[in-house]
This record gives sequence, structure tokens and C-alpha cells, in this order.
Amino acid sequence: MQFLLAAVNAKYIHSNPAIYSLKSYAGRELQRHIALAEYTINNKMEEILGDLYRRQPDVIGFSCYIWNWRLVQELLRELPKVLPGTELWLGGPEVSFDAVKILEDFPMVRGIMAGEGEETFKELLSFYIARERHDGLRSIPGLVLRSGSTGARDLTDMDELPFLYDNLQDFENRIIYYETGRGCPFRCGYCLSSIDKRVRLRSLSTVKRELQFFLDKRAPQVKLIDRTFNCSHSHALEIWRYIQEHDNGVTNFHFEIAAELLNEEELAILKDMRPGLVQLEIGVQTTNRDTLAAINRSGDTACIARTVEEINEGRNIHIHLDLIAGLPFEGYESFKKSFNEVYAMAPLQLQLGFLKVLKGTPIRKKAEEYGIVWQEEPPYEVLYTKWISYREILKLKQVEEMVEVYYNSNQFTHTLAVLEKGFSGAFELYEALAAYYEEKGYFVNSPARSRRYQVLLEFIKERMPEAEELYRELLTFDYYLRENAKSRPGFGRDLSPWRDEIWEFYQKEEAAPEFLGAYGQYHARQMMKMTHMEAFFYPVWESGNSGLAVRRQAPEFVLFDYGERDALTGNAKARRIP
Repeated sequence: MQFLLAAVNAKYIHSNPAIYSLKSYAGRELQRHIALAEYTINNKMEEILGDLYRRQPDVIGFSCYIWNWRLVQELLRELPKVLPGTELWLGGPEVSFDAVKILEDFPMVRGIMAGEGEETFKELLSFYIARERHDGLRSIPGLVLRSGSTGARDLTDMDELPFLYDNLQDFENRIIYYETGRGCPFRCGYCLSSIDKRVRLRSLSTVKRELQFFLDKRAPQVKLIDRTFNCSHSHALEIWRYIQEHDNGVTNFHFEIAAELLNEEELAILKDMRPGLVQLEIGVQTTNRDTLAAINRSGDTACIARTVEEINEGRNIHIHLDLIAGLPFEGYESFKKSFNEVYAMAPLQLQLGFLKVLKGTPIRKKAEEYGIVWQEEPPYEVLYTKWISYREILKLKQVEEMVEVYYNSNQFTHTLAVLEKGFSGAFELYEALAAYYEEKGYFVNSPARSRRYQVLLEFIKERMPEAEELYRELLTFDYYLRENAKSRPGFGRDLSPWRDEIWEFYQKEEAAPEFLGAYGQYHARQMMKMTHMEAFFYPVWESGNSGLAVRRQAPEFVLFDYGERDALTGNAKARRIP
């Protein structure tokens, strides 16, 4: 008997911890009856169907989420045709809150595992192995059958959950997920975690042992999926202290936290972390007080801003801030204000999300009151509300893309820092960029990564032609900060007048290294290929009878060292060379 647990992930780099947890919890004796299959939403339905057919399982259980539910539905309609003897089960948040209707819509589905599934799945697997009568399913709590629910199951003791990872070979080039707790103390109106406030934590001795496994294996990144990691100060502090003391110099740990809960002791240890050891994701969502009240959040924007500023001072932690568009009481102008206030906190990444009206959440129950209209199909994203129109939502989606391309990429840090000053606010910059992309058709024919520099220069030339020379310098600096490019960008100046000076520098470094000591085993031409020297003119702006004029100064040389990169941004180390 084989029970196949199938997951359809959003991307190849993702894994599905749910199916690994179900398998691990079942125990070694039962695991020989369990097989796992992971696909992505980029796989064609026919490809997945064919693979499932070749496996010939007796039972298939699908892990269902908003990102894969459409594809799972397609599979459910086709599987009985090619595997008529295979029973089908569903589980996961997408089917747990509307289980009765789903069973009506999909008569081929035998039942649904609702809520936490470890113990439920273990008993269901035992049921199939023992070949019990089907009415025996009624004795298994946590199921929804055509005859109704079998009753809720008690929540799992976190220390009874086995560790998911025997080895990391199957997770090469993929994100590793890990949880130290379940539940959330907050009741955010848009979140499924708001349904149960009971927080359960894994014992610290167990957590430390398991974290050490990742450290010993030198895993590149471990993403903790605790909903609010620092809801317990003692728990968070102990774990942060442990990973700091046992840092292997490689592994990065990602935490989702509430910034307003951080205390001085936690801030002190965060400031003392190795650059790149920790990254923090903070859901600000909005700075509109009426909106915060409507979604049951007590976030203190000023407190969050102070905390983020304090963490940023250490220049050692990647901070990712989140905003959500389409929330109650938040119109376009209000969202613009929220954006500018959060942008001013200077996160390394700013994520613009759009409200998902999820099954089972408080905001879905109040959707009619708020005039929220959303997509019928997953991901149930907001279309418009009383406060924001569909046209404005579409504009925000274009702004979101500009933020991804130009801000979150960290490719244009110096250029943007100056360019922002030419607009009344940061949002207005990305709004103008979005309008430019729309006008030029770039949202349809998206420019390649290296072409985005030139597109930004074209935008600048159209908006402020008098500053073109300054922005050519800034874009050149940003370009070489990230790219050890073999070909010269079109906006870069001709370096041939300084070719001899640059060559002389590398010859001196080969003979007596002053700036490139780490390249001591290489000769000058090899050093030139592994680094880059650029000549910059810092324009001096002068006022004259004909208006602003620029006077060039003698060049300053900057050396870009790609062997030494910033742990947070990936930027090369840049040094001024006399």
C-alpha cells in the first residue's frame, strides 16, 4: 500500500514542510508506505498527471494552498480517468475552512484533513494499511467526510513533532523551512493565524539541537516560519544568542517578527550579530490608524520606525518591511502616505502586497461592510473597496513592479538616493517611473537586467535633461558596484584617456600590493579581470547668465573589488584610489 503526499510549490526553490512533517510524524514503521512528490505551479498539469500515473499510488493526498489550488482542481478532475482505483484526499489551509462545499464540488475526493494534520494523517494511514471498513473513518478526529465532520482534534504538542531533515542533499539550492512554534498572539483581520491565539513553542533544548544540525551542515539559509517569532522574549533571546555563539560564518537565519515587541536586550544582541547572519521581516502593513484598528493591529508606527532605525545603524541585518494595499479605510492617497513613511525607514527590501481575502478570516466576514470585492479564484486578491478603485489598484501594481526592479534589486542605490530628491516623495518617483514604463510599453516588453540602467537614464533625460551628466556618473558607479561586466555600458564614459594610468596602478599592485593584497598570487592582467577601475568626474554646478552649467574636475579613480562583497547587498567593495 502506498500513500503519496503531493505538493505543488510556487517555485522550485521552495519546499513543502507540511508533507515532510506528515511523513516524519508517522514514524519509521509506517514511512515505508509513504511517498512524497513535489512539483511547481510552472509544471503543466499534463506533466504532473503523467508522473502521478507512473507512480501508481493507492492513495494521493494533496497539500492545498492559494497558490496551487487551481492546478490541484484540474488534477482532481483528470485523475479518476487514469487512476480510477486511487483514492484522493485533501489537506491544508485552502480546504480546511470550506470543506463541505469542496466535497460537494469534487465528488471524486474521499475526504479532507482539516487543521493540523500530523496525528490525523498517521491514523488515516494506519486505517488504509489495516484495510478497515470505510465507516471506520468516523473514529478519526480531524476529518471532514461526506457524512460530516469527525470532530476537531486537539492541537499537537510541539515537542512531539520530529525533526524534518535527515540530510540536506534533497534541499540543495532550495529554501529550508523550520518552525520553533505555532500560533500567533495577534488577531490580524486578514490572517489565518488570527483564528487561534494559542502559541505553542518547541522546547529550547530541542530547538538548539536542531539548529546545530543546520549549522554543522553549513546550510546557506534557514527560514523560520513562526508567525511572530519574538512573541516570547525569552524564547527569541535564547535562540538568537545560540546562533550568534555558534555562528559558522555561512548560514543565514530569516525571522518574521513584530518590531514593536523588541526590547533593549534583544536589540543589543541583534546589533552584535555578524553581518548577514540574521534577516528580519517586519509586517508594517499600513500607517493609517483607522486601518490598523479595523484589522485588529496595534502597531505603533513611530515605535517601529525607531526600532528599524536602531537596527539599521549596525549595518549588519537585512530588514524587509511589508505593506498591504486594499485594506479597509486605506485609499490611494492614504496608501501613498503609508508607502512614503515606511520607505523613509530605509529597509533593504520593501514588499508591496495586495490584500488576500482568505477563507476563515475576520476580514472576509466583514467584506460586504467594507465594500471589498475580490477575485473569485485563488489567490482571492482584492479588486477594489469603498476606498480604492480597481484603476488605482492597477496603478499600485505597476508601482510595485517598479519598486521590485529599481529598489529591491539593490542595483541602483546611489542613483535613487539622489533621484528621490527631485520628487515630492519616494512614492511619486516610482509612480512616475510606472507611467514612463506604461508609455514606452516596458510592462509588456520588460527590459533585461542590464538594460534597466539605460532605461532609467532615458527616464531621467526626459524629466531633468540638465542633470544627465551627473546621473551617468551615478549609474556607472551603481553598475560596477554590482556587475563585473566584460562589456562597457553605453552610458559609461570613454576610459581610453586614462588607460595608461589604470594599467600602471595594476602593475604597482602586482609588484607591491597596497589595495589588492588578497590577489597576491595573480599578475596584473588577471587582477584587472577580477576587479574594475573606473574614472569619475564629480561635477561642480555653477550659475551663469545662461543658467546652470557644469564644470568638470580632474577624475577620481574608484576600485571595485568583487572578491570582497557586502554581506547584505552583494555590492562590491569600492575604494577611492589616490
